[in-house]
Amino acid sequence: MSRAYLSLGSNLEPVLHLRRAVQELRDRFGDLVLSPVYRTRAVGFEGNDFLNAAAVIETDLDPVALHDWLHALEDAHLRDRSGPRFGDRTLDVDIVLFDDRVLSAPGNLRIPRPDLQHAFVLRPLADIAPELVVPGDGRTLAQLWQIHPDRDFTLATVALAPAAAI
Repeated sequence: MSRAYLSLGSNLEPVLHLRRAVQELRDRFGDLVLSPVYRTRAVGFEGNDFLNAAAVIETDLDPVALHDWLHALEDAHLRDRSGPRFGDRTLDVDIVLFDDRVLSAPGNLRIPRPDLQHAFVLRPLADIAPELVVPGDGRTLAQLWQIHPDRDFTLATVALAPAAAI
């Protein structure tokens, strides 16, 4: 089994889509660790605020197969990929880290994911895996968050559902 660190986001009916996505991840992979859910501004375009979170799963899939499974999950949530790279989305789930691997593969799969530079990816991951060392970098997620330019900004948290429900 491998451990995958995921970034989840949505800005179109975000509570609905993130709640369902978390349940679908649990249905497929079992118990998971879920970060707080943060409200963040859209990055790279003008749009609705996003809700972002991170999850850690144990998986029997290799990174490419997991990437494909997550892509199908996004499709099941009617993710529209016809527009620009940065745009509104019902669901975005990316592999940010996978064990201690560094890789590039077809389909925009990059591990560690370059989006780790953004607060909306780094903050939730640092909350749930602060001591995790980023492969190829050598620093922990907590260390990266401590030097991030947005570390002093307060990010509002949002409840997806009563704690017992998710």
